[in-house]
Amino acid sequence: MTESILRDEICRVGLSLYQRGYAHATVGNISVRLPENDGYLITPTDACLGSMDPNTLAKVDMNGAQISGDKASKTLNLHRSIYAADPTAHCVIHSHCTHLVALTLSGVWSPDNIVPPITPYYVMKVGHVPLIPYHRPGDPKVGELIALKVKEMQAKNTPIQAVMLERLGPNVWHHSLSKASAVLEELEETARLYLMTKPSLLTDIQIQELRDQFDAKW
Repeated sequence: MTESILRDEICRVGLSLYQRGYAHATVGNISVRLPENDGYLITPTDACLGSMDPNTLAKVDMNGAQISGDKASKTLNLHRSIYAADPTAHCVIHSHCTHLVALTLSGVWSPDNIVPPITPYYVMKVGHVPLIPYHRPGDPKVGELIALKVKEMQAKNTPIQAVMLERLGPNVWHHSLSKASAVLEELEETARLYLMTKPSLLTDIQIQELRDQFDAKW
């Protein structure tokens, strides 16, 4: 995609997330890696995802120095840490989804899996989602912790594409914004189901079937 198309795509996805309640007020941010090592586009600091202008998105170089647009989100270093840790990541979405944040307040299933394997599509489309302990918004330590967790899971042959920041929200990355958005939605829906019910877990045999048939990385 060209830079112009990616700018429009960021605004389209941001508006969609905002309209459906996955983002509110001025919380949340979106970034994409530009082709040819031309840097990154990222939503400006304190921007509302529901009313962004493609022309005012922040553009930064590969080192994070601002090139154009409004001031980049304070989470820029976190996004860059994800890109550095996972070369397959071409975009990152961070939101403050209600049920996911509520889950960290009431207690996640485990530090390495914030929700258990309760639906096949969670296992197939999302996979493991570890919890990152609370740090203030913008703390550079968060990016370091995420990068370490990405490498740790890669070494186990269970690569991740999302983490949950305690009391803040999920960070999801993927090949495209549409795919990252779909993962985010599946993750939030699974958290909602988990909070609403006392679900049984998929069995080891059922999970193995998902591995065999769909190459699920669980």
